[in-house]
Amino acid sequence: MTYNLLTVEPLTLDAVTAALAQCLHVGVQEVDVADENTDQDLRNWDALVLCETVTVLGDVSTSLEIYVHESVQPRPGEREMASAFARAAGALVLFPAEEALPSAYWLATESGLVTRSRVYESDDEELRYTIDRVEAPVDRLPHVTVARIPEVVRELKIATPLGDVFAAHLHRMHPEETGTPGTPFWTARSSLAAWEKLVRQMEAAWAPSGWYPSDLYAERLAARDKLEHLRNQLPENVTVLLQNALEPLDALFAALTVDDTDGLLGKEPLPGADTAAPHGWWWTRRPDPLPW
Repeated sequence: MTYNLLTVEPLTLDAVTAALAQCLHVGVQEVDVADENTDQDLRNWDALVLCETVTVLGDVSTSLEIYVHESVQPRPGEREMASAFARAAGALVLFPAEEALPSAYWLATESGLVTRSRVYESDDEELRYTIDRVEAPVDRLPHVTVARIPEVVRELKIATPLGDVFAAHLHRMHPEETGTPGTPFWTARSSLAAWEKLVRQMEAAWAPSGWYPSDLYAERLAARDKLEHLRNQLPENVTVLLQNALEPLDALFAALTVDDTDGLLGKEPLPGADTAAPHGWWWTRRPDPLPW
């Protein structure tokens, strides 16, 4: 198993060795750590844990690529490994998030805090990292903005079982049009997936992010509008399939929301909402409390 970690503080090879031995419950003699100045002929290539460190610039000091032999058990997940390494080394540790965004990272502290972070890499010959934002205050990063990172919520992998079944039917019946952006079939498939993502995250109390950007909320209500407008553009058998998928999602959305009788959504207009376009009943209901 391979781990890719970044540390804010510079660490000696001995410090990295001791921390890895502690995290993985192996002897220090079973850990081989090297940097760019290490003589490769002197390394213990049979060690259970191999680590290469590279000194980098900016808000990050060290990049670590760690390989752990399969015989080492248990082997923690990346989040657990980063947290354990942060505690053992007394360092702030960054590790890549699951989302596709290259800037999406998690940051672990020695106190046990794990928070989202946004990290940019430079295109310079000498790699430089900038910690642009964290979602929770970190004492040793007083210069870093503390704020939510909305683009991560958009990229979250949310299961859409009803949308997946609908998409599979469309691909079987109309493969070319379903795969062509802009066609009614493609729009139906993508809009249903967007609507289901909203409802599923609402059902999970906005997990795993714990909040939801207002512009994304409006965008996914607009996706539900598109599905309504598509009814007359799709063959009857496709319309039936779409309705079968929408009924449970619409019912769940209704159950998880309240009537916006106080006009709260109107008082705080949703970013990106087209007030001129006709909207369905889902615009008259809202989560309570609002997730943004």
